[in-house]
Amino acid sequence: MGTVTIGVSIAVPEPHGSLLQQLRAGFGDAAAHGIPTHVTLLPPTEVDEAALPDVEAHLARVAAAGRPFPMRLRGTGTFRPLSPVVYVKVVEGAQECTRLQQQVRDGSGPIERELQFPYHPHVTVAHGIDDAAMDRAYAELADYAADWSCTGFALYEQGADGVWRKLREFTFGGAVVPPQAGSVEQGSLR
Repeated sequence: MGTVTIGVSIAVPEPHGSLLQQLRAGFGDAAAHGIPTHVTLLPPTEVDEAALPDVEAHLARVAAAGRPFPMRLRGTGTFRPLSPVVYVKVVEGAQECTRLQQQVRDGSGPIERELQFPYHPHVTVAHGIDDAAMDRAYAELADYAADWSCTGFALYEQGADGVWRKLREFTFGGAVVPPQAGSVEQGSLR
């Protein structure tokens, strides 16, 4: 057995995920169609393929201890000039995402790793494209808004073709989804 590249993330649900993926492609980001729209909990990480059952068992424990929480996206941000990324901001649910990513990478589990940059939950909408297209993405999505109830996360594997494919979903142990503050599930470009 060899190694595989995995990632753990919260999928942005439909119709929001497809819309943001199409917009990302429209900005000229060639990777858009190979990366489902998401909030990262574990960035691309190489692991021994034989360790996947242990990884899945660890993620199942993390999910079992978790509870659903509201997620809210609003407006844009950027990591430029440090990193060529424009993103949609996570304005509610960020604290829960931070806690989850710490648990996923915890030293007691099989996927402990250090991060290259401090963790900042976000949804990438442009990466590594020319500055004019990055500026366009930043401006065009400045009024973007989406809300949903996060009920779990998923494990993905990057194929040899560069496409990320879901291996397994992990649902949180809590059955009750908390109400969202003043809104129903929505997504819009205002």
